[in-house]
Order: sequence, then structure tokens, then C-alpha cells
Amino acid sequence: MTLCSIQQISKMFGGNKIFENLSFEIQEKDRIGLVGRNGTGKTTIFKLMADIETPDEGGIHIKRGAKIGYLAQIPQYPQGTKGLQVLKTAFTEVLKTAYRLRELEVRMASETDDVKLSKDIEDYGRLQDEFMLSGGYEMEADIGKVANGLGISDLLHTEFRKLSGGEQTKICLGLVLLQKPDLLLLDEPTNHLDIAAVEWLEEYLKEYDGTIICVSHDRYFLDNVITKVFDLEDGELTIYHSNYSGFVKEKEERLLQEFQAYQEQQKKIKKMKEAIKRLREWANQANPPNEGLHKRARNMERALERMEKLKRPVLDRKQMGLEFEKTDRSGKEVFIMKNVSKTFGGKQLFDEANFFVQYLDRTAIVGPNGTGKSTIIKMLLDEVKPDNGEVKLGSNVKIGYLSQHFTIGNPNLKLIDVFRDEVHVSEGEARHILAKFLFYGPNVFRKAGQLSGGEKMRLRLAQLMHQDINFLVLDEPTNHLDIDSREVLEDALEEFKGTILAVSHDRYFLNKLFTKTYWLHNRKLHYFEGGYSWAKEKLNELHSKEAVFEPEHPQQKAVKQRAPRLEGKQQIMSLDEVESILIKLEEKLASLETQLLLETDLDELQTLFHEKEKLEAERETLYEQLEGLL
Repeated sequence: MTLCSIQQISKMFGGNKIFENLSFEIQEKDRIGLVGRNGTGKTTIFKLMADIETPDEGGIHIKRGAKIGYLAQIPQYPQGTKGLQVLKTAFTEVLKTAYRLRELEVRMASETDDVKLSKDIEDYGRLQDEFMLSGGYEMEADIGKVANGLGISDLLHTEFRKLSGGEQTKICLGLVLLQKPDLLLLDEPTNHLDIAAVEWLEEYLKEYDGTIICVSHDRYFLDNVITKVFDLEDGELTIYHSNYSGFVKEKEERLLQEFQAYQEQQKKIKKMKEAIKRLREWANQANPPNEGLHKRARNMERALERMEKLKRPVLDRKQMGLEFEKTDRSGKEVFIMKNVSKTFGGKQLFDEANFFVQYLDRTAIVGPNGTGKSTIIKMLLDEVKPDNGEVKLGSNVKIGYLSQHFTIGNPNLKLIDVFRDEVHVSEGEARHILAKFLFYGPNVFRKAGQLSGGEKMRLRLAQLMHQDINFLVLDEPTNHLDIDSREVLEDALEEFKGTILAVSHDRYFLNKLFTKTYWLHNRKLHYFEGGYSWAKEKLNELHSKEAVFEPEHPQQKAVKQRAPRLEGKQQIMSLDEVESILIKLEEKLASLETQLLLETDLDELQTLFHEKEKLEAERETLYEQLEGLL
């Protein structure tokens, strides 16, 4: 069944046509990836569908009653609002119903008038059904599931306004997921998430009951989530019924077929034009001129005019021209950490960690957010000192550093001047270089403060490509780059005649380029001789062995020490034991709810209410225990 129909919409910005007469339909349960280069109008389509903007022409029809979930920008919340309160706004109606239920419970506990009590019990039953159907009993569990999955549990009790932009974005992503809209619009949902959270989100979306449209530059994420691709290019949309990898293959085949058809038509047009020319020459050579030949030429000319001309397909679009300058090699040892320990903000990141990078190595650092990946980079750059141990660079090491937070000192400087501050060339040569990075004509004179995240990344890459470096240090280098630009970067890095060390959450990037992986986990730095997928497999094997041979793992022990004591139960319980008790407790509560609906005796009602409150308190304690074990 059609959930959303887009009919011949057009949109312009600043005199530039984004798209014209664009039409498509979205069916219920669709899993769509909306792809295209930066600036093609993907976000504009989302804003049109979410009714944030209106089309200049055409119409958008959404199924009656369908809810759309989309985060256009970070909303403002009152001072003092915590992250958990933001997530609970997804359950506004549920909380209203819960409040009314509590009011009725209090009133029924003291009501002596049988008629009024009977009316309250009837209202209570109706509200309870409403509460159950709207997911009230699952609210806390749903919040816990999403918070744990996205890695935002530690942010729930922090004031929302005090969180960083990335942390606020993750909270708001959780909010949109908890709203469970019929149509979920996700614009770069994997930004700011670590790999574990991205992989959790993939599994969550696979089981999602509604329709999903996703804009993402994460190729593995698209492959794992979507089953249909909407390719937006030059204001036109082409639909492919496959995941991202299948789309790439199908599009390449389609473009080749279209190019062959275009070439065949061009040959035909050329032959027709030559035939028209000859017919006229023959007609004019006759004495008197041959009107029959002129007529044949005119008929052929009209046929040529009526012919539907095929557009020449673009096989190779303009891409960044990345090519590193040749430089002297470094010594064999490039970067060494020996028995390094580091504590940051009272939290120990790693203890007695060892890290070795040699000439021509392709080394990646991975791990959850906040485990110390960027700290290792900062120690390498001598921006942070270790608490213990030794950190040193090898001989003749020339570092080129690409930060995910590339900042420009003076935002009023022109783009070309920022480039020339690092690369000492003439203005003409600078413009020639910047053109390779898709900065054309007057664009080079824009103020640096006006650049988008992707443009800043391209500018910094342009600087790096023309410096004397033999050790590339990359911190989330694919952030803000579209897929085409990522692939160009990957090709350039493959050709780089030096050493590369990278922190990244892009699994495709990690698997394609890196042959050594350091994985930060539980304050330990694990080394694996292989790419990301291999490292993940081996780390899982390592965890399995630890679970068998080391039941008193430090982290498990810490969790157990935090777990509250349960009444009548042993303090330390396994995850399965807690879940089993919870299931039985939920069954008891459900039975009590039924008894409350049927019972009319006041004394018995009060007894049931007290028992219900006791079980609810025990359930709350169990959920706290469960959260500690997850």
C-alpha cells in the first residue's frame, strides 16, 4: 500500500533549480536508501516530506493518519531538562494516561461511595487498556534498549543543554526511534556513533515495523539496512531494487547500456544528416532541380526532428584529484608507545599499553567512543603527555594530520588564502590545485567561515596533498565526505608511499585499506594482524575465552558491586536469572491488573493496590539490576 506519493514536484533555491517535475511513490515497509552527491537535494526532499518546506510546484500526499519522524535540527529544551526527559517526550500521551491512572488509584483507595467507585473502576479499565495499547508497559524497557544500543546511557542524567552537539544529536536520534513513526526519515544517522552503536542500529532497523528512508554515506550500513535505492542525480531520480552494492553494479551496467544506445543513435543521426545533404545535392544537380529528391530530404529532416534524442550519459563525473607529493622516507620505526598509562578526567583510558607503527604500515585504531583513541593521536602529536610509559617518534618522520574537527583560525579569510598559508604557491597555481578539489572559479574567494564540513575536509586534504609528509595521521577522515569523495580518498591513500595511522568508524574504509588493527576495549589495547572484520572476529573469540576462564572479569566485578540487593534474593545474579524473574513478575502484575478490574470489594481493592505497588517497586529494582548487567 502506498504510504507517500510525490507528484511532479519542483524546487529552486537562490535561483538554482534543485529538481523539476520529480515523481515517486513510497510503499509501506519500504527500506529505501536515498543516495546522491552532496548538494543534489536529498535533505530538501526530506524537508518537503516532513512539511518543513513546501514545493514550488507539484504535490506531496501522505497516507491519512501516518506519522513522520524526522530530525531537521536540534530542538531547544527548557533549562534543567535531562537527556532522559528528552527521550520520555516520545511517550507524552502514555505519561498523561499513566498520571490519570495514578490519580484514579489514589481516589479509589479512599472512595466509599459504591456508585462512584464503580465508575472509577470502569474508567480505570478503559485507561489501562489505552495505556497497554500505546506501549506504556514497555516504555522503560524501550528507553533502556535504545539508550544502551546507541551508547547514550551515560548521558541520560546530564542536562541536555550541557551536552556537545554530537551528544545532543545521539539523544535526538534515540527520541525519533522511540517515537516509532510510520515513516522514519534518517539523515546521516551513523554520524557521531561508534561502530558498536552503528551495528546495533542496523539490527534495530531491520526489525523496524514502519517504513524507512535513509540518507547515509556509510556503505556497509546501507548494504545491511536497505532493499531499495533512490538515486538522485541531476534533478532526476532513478529507482533500483537492491541494496547499495547491488545498486552500484546495476547503475554501472545501466550507464553502459545507455551510452551504447546513445552512440548508436548518434551514428544513426549522422547517417541521416549525410543522406539529407546528399539528396539535396543530387536534387540541385539535376536540370531542372529534382523536386522529388527535395521532398525526400524534407521528409527525412522532419523524421530527424521528431526523433526523441537520447541524453549523453555521464560516465565519469568531476571528482577530487588526489595525488600525494613524493617525499623522503622515514626510518623503519615510525611511532612507539611502551607501557603507556593515561587517565583523563578521573577515568583511566588504558594501562601499560603498547603500540608500534613501522614504515609503510597501514594501522587503524578502533573502539567505542570515549575509550582513548583520540588521546593516542594527541600523544603522538605531543599535545598530551602520558601518565606513565614512553611515547616517541622515529627518525625523519614528517607528520601530516587530518583532524575530524578541522578549524580555521580566522573565518573571515578567503578560502584561497587559508590554502596558501600552508602551501606556498602563487595565486594562479593555488587556483589550479583547488580546482582539483572541486573549488571552481569565484568559489576560491569565499570566506572560510562559510564552508560546510565537507568543504573544510576537502580544503584540508588539498593542503595535505601538497606538503612534505611521510606519515599520515587521520582522525575520522571520511566524515563529511560523500561516497564518491570517499572512494577517491581511498584510491589516493592506496597509492601513498608512506605510513598511515587512522581512527575511523567507517567499516568499509577500515577493511579496504588497513592491515593492522589496534582495538581499545576495557582499558586494554588489543593488537590484531588484519583489517576490521578480522579483528572483530578475533576479539569476539577472545571475549568467549574470557567468559569461560575468567568469570571474575574486572568489569563484571565492578558491575556486580553496583547492583542493588534484591529482597529475598542473592545480590549477584546472572542476566538470564534477572530476565527470568522479570518475566514471572510481569505475569503477576498482569494478573493483578485483571483482578483490579473485576474486584468491587473496597478492602480487597486496597490490598490489591498495595501488592501492586510492592511488585512495581521490585520490578524497578530488577530493571536497575538488568541495566547494570547489560
